[in-house]
Amino acid sequence: MKTKTKLWLTEDGKQLIGEGKAALLEAIDEERSLNKASKRLNISYKHAWKMLKSMQEGAGQDVVTTVRGGKEQGTFLTDYGRELLAEYESQKNIIHETVDDETFWEGVGLKITARNQMRGKVVGVEEGDVISKVKILIEPTVVTSVITSEAVDKLGIKEGDEVFAIVKSTEVMIGKK
Repeated sequence: MKTKTKLWLTEDGKQLIGEGKAALLEAIDEERSLNKASKRLNISYKHAWKMLKSMQEGAGQDVVTTVRGGKEQGTFLTDYGRELLAEYESQKNIIHETVDDETFWEGVGLKITARNQMRGKVVGVEEGDVISKVKILIEPTVVTSVITSEAVDKLGIKEGDEVFAIVKSTEVMIGKK
């Protein structure tokens, strides 16, 4: 049995963006054209336009802007459109990491195969733009975990926290002199 999820971002109870609208925004961003984006997604131009209008009405602001004529013509995401797409992708990644995280399922009472779980104390956090390093004291040594900076923020990891380090065989590297 597999777990599946669907994600929508809403505003005041109105659906703003889901998988289809996110795909449309991504295609517009890459193609710089609503017409080309709708062809790429195999949907009608009219349907694509209705999807955009629905997002804009729900948000109360434009998600795309259109420039007509000249060398720089096309359809482009507004800053808000980019933020909306980025937030959707961020939430999608969090859900994906949670659903696919065996330790999450163990936490809700299901068994996992990862048995290399060690308690430790965070002794350092080196935050980067995308990736962060979390140093965990597991007597008698310090283990460094490389995770997304977003995960560090969402988990609220800071020096002094008690944590579990979980080693999965797909993520263990071995070196030899």
